[in-house]
Amino acid sequence: MLKRILLLACALCMFSVVCAGAAETKDIKFNFKNADSVVFSHDFHLKKYNNNCKICHDAIYNLRNKKRSTMAEMEKTKSCGACHSGVKAFSVASEKDCSRCHIGKPRDITYAVKGLGTTQFSHSLHIAKTGGACKGCHNGKVITGKDKAVTMAEMEKGRTCGACHNGKRTFAVTANCDRCHKGLKPAEVTFALKGIAPATFSHAIHTQAYSCKECHTKIFPFKSVVGKSTMVDMEKGTSCGVCHNGKDAFASSGDCAKCHKGLKPGKIMFNTSAGEAAFSHEFHLQSYKCADCHTKIFPYKAGALKATMAQMESGKSCGACHNKGKDAFPVQDDCSKCHKM
Repeated sequence: MLKRILLLACALCMFSVVCAGAAETKDIKFNFKNADSVVFSHDFHLKKYNNNCKICHDAIYNLRNKKRSTMAEMEKTKSCGACHSGVKAFSVASEKDCSRCHIGKPRDITYAVKGLGTTQFSHSLHIAKTGGACKGCHNGKVITGKDKAVTMAEMEKGRTCGACHNGKRTFAVTANCDRCHKGLKPAEVTFALKGIAPATFSHAIHTQAYSCKECHTKIFPFKSVVGKSTMVDMEKGTSCGVCHNGKDAFASSGDCAKCHKGLKPGKIMFNTSAGEAAFSHEFHLQSYKCADCHTKIFPYKAGALKATMAQMESGKSCGACHNKGKDAFPVQDDCSKCHKM
């Protein structure tokens, strides 16, 4: 009776070991967002190493810490690379052997870009162009597996797509926006400004005469409203003033209404010891253009430049035109013309 019990116990132990082994040695799938799964076969590898689990556990893989390794780490003998180094087994760094683990066709990758729709990377097109040279991109430098999305400015410096799209190996990322951004129709950019009508930049109008690379990214980053330039800055050749300089295009200091649609500058009130003085834009624009005063005489900001009556009599501020009756009545004439007394 005791012998039967011992035999039954041994049988149960063996059965439980077989069941546990079956549970532990199932195939493991590594899933990827843009490619078919890579399958690790326990059965295949156990046959190669005489069912010796300890070769990998826990020497290479710690079952308590299920960390995934990148291809770059595998090439440094981490994870699968501990054996697949070209000595015991084919190397993970061997380009011709990529398809031995990565079975199937890589999928196209779609990037959603705010304000620009989507752009698509075609694996099939690039694989055909490179003759199946996956390592040209997946080399731990260009695409590392940990990279987040990069900006166009970073691509221009050789990051990700810019490693090849540099104008030498193939078309530059700065020159042909619509080759990646299909159906590209950049929207108008509106600049809301305090105290004055908004200024609208029309991509549709400007792209009739210029290509994207004329402005991006030498003058403007690929992002609307990144830093703001004053009208004075533009007159010195920054921002819109690079082209709107009176030579290549109308000057930024010329007709303000060309950019600021519906512009109606209001009255400016100056509080003085002699009572309020009012400056009427509407009245002066009947005889003068914005450029006659801005910014040679006045900055584009109310109250930024203050002058005394004595300074005006010397030709400063309002005195540039109100100059003893040559262009307009002199500032020392009838004070009530300007001051509510």
